[in-house]
Order: sequence, then C-alpha cells, then structure tokens
Amino acid sequence: MVSCLGVAVGGVGALIYSLEQSVKAFELIAHPPHYPWSWEGFVNSLDHASMRRGWEVYKNVCSACHSLKFVAFRHLINVTHTEDEVKAIAEEYQIKDGPDDKGEYFMRPGKASDYIPNPYPNEEAARAANNGAYPPDLSYIINGRHNGENYVFSLLTGFCDPPAGISLREGQYFNPYFPGGAIGMAPPLYDEVIEFEDGTPATTSQLAKDISTFLMWTSNPEHDERKYLSIKTLAVGIILIAGCYWMKRHKWTTVKSTKLAFIPKNKQQ
Repeated sequence: MVSCLGVAVGGVGALIYSLEQSVKAFELIAHPPHYPWSWEGFVNSLDHASMRRGWEVYKNVCSACHSLKFVAFRHLINVTHTEDEVKAIAEEYQIKDGPDDKGEYFMRPGKASDYIPNPYPNEEAARAANNGAYPPDLSYIINGRHNGENYVFSLLTGFCDPPAGISLREGQYFNPYFPGGAIGMAPPLYDEVIEFEDGTPATTSQLAKDISTFLMWTSNPEHDERKYLSIKTLAVGIILIAGCYWMKRHKWTTVKSTKLAFIPKNKQQ
C-alpha cells in the first residue's frame, strides 16, 4: 500500500514538472544565457572599478526614470568612491527638506546621509511620463528577477526589431528577454552614450556589464563581507576540526580504551 502510494505521488510530481517545463517552452520569452561574472567563485569579490563605472551609468542614464530609494549616498563611501567624492556627488542633488521655522518646505543641497532621490514625486507622475508604464526601483532588482544579473545584462543588450507577426503599440519596443516581448522602455544604452572617467571604452556591452555589477552590489551590499567571513570561518573550522581529531586520537583514546570492572565484595574474599 505504501509503495503504491509512493509511486502515485512520484507520478503526479513528474507530471506536474513536465507540464511546467512545457509551459516554459512555449512562453514568448528568451531565457538569458549565463555570463562569466567577476564575483563568481568562493573567493572572488565584486569588481569595484566596474561598480564605480556602473554608478556613472546609473547617474547619467538610468536615474532619469528609475529610483534607488533604498541606497543612500553614504553607502558608496569606500565602495565606489571616497568620502570627499561622495559628499561632492550628494551636493549635486537638491533634496526637499523641512519644515523650517515658518512651517514651509525648502530645497537644499544633498548630504552624504541622504538617500538617492527619486526621479518622480509619486507613482502617478512616473506612469504619466512613461505612457502608463511604471519604472521599477532598481535597489534590489537583481534579487527580484530570476537569473538576476544575466537577465539585466541580456535585457539591456537585447533590444531588436520585432519578428513577423508581432505588432507593438505606440511607445513600446521589442525585447525577447522581457515577458511578452513588448516593453515600455526605449533602448537606454548605446555606444558612447557617456564617457567613463577612467577612459574605459563605453560600448553597449561594457555599459550593461558595469550597471549590472553595480546593481548586484545594491542588491547584495554585504556580498564581499559575507565571503570574507566565510573564508575566516572555514579557516577557523579547519583548525578546530584538526584539534578535535588530535584530542580524539591522543587524549580521548586512553579514556575510551580504559576497562572498568566491578568486583563484588564477596568475590574479593
């Protein structure tokens, strides 16, 4: 009875899995390939030079529509920029503050403690400026999308003409990596759209790689520290395991092999 029930459950599970895969196979979406990212591997960290360039891409391109509402300027300190550079970047923004002594709100230069301001005051304004589409916040976009970094890179570099039989509405563009293919975002990146401070050629793929790396950091700001602590934990663990093995072999073995015998008093006489 139990074996029959197990076979039935296994059969149902296999059927559900096959149906799920068949649905995926017929979805109008291209699955992004896997790219060799610099942070992959147990001891590899994020590329901080690429992250700095990624901030330039966000600041000059992406920030026109997308927010980073969970990232403060101070988070960039000693990650992509120095403290003085971050203060200078923050002062380029005007932050709404207040109320003052008269109960009125006012605009002031940004400070390192401020969060990066949104490009729109509210969701309705964002939709009105983008033909009804709402640009998502990018703070955790890598974690919020399946195959995150590969999806973002493929999406940014995957714009093309729609195939025959697919019509798009006004203000829509075709991208095979976006569900349904029709996306309300125009191709944001193209060669030399900006100039990097370090002189790196600003090709479309380089721009997409750098912004993907930067967004990987915003989604996982503890990435490097987590790997560093893992390496330290592993090193300490190896030492402790070796010590335990030595204690087991050279100290505990005498106790383990000790033979205890109980002899009643009447046997001793």
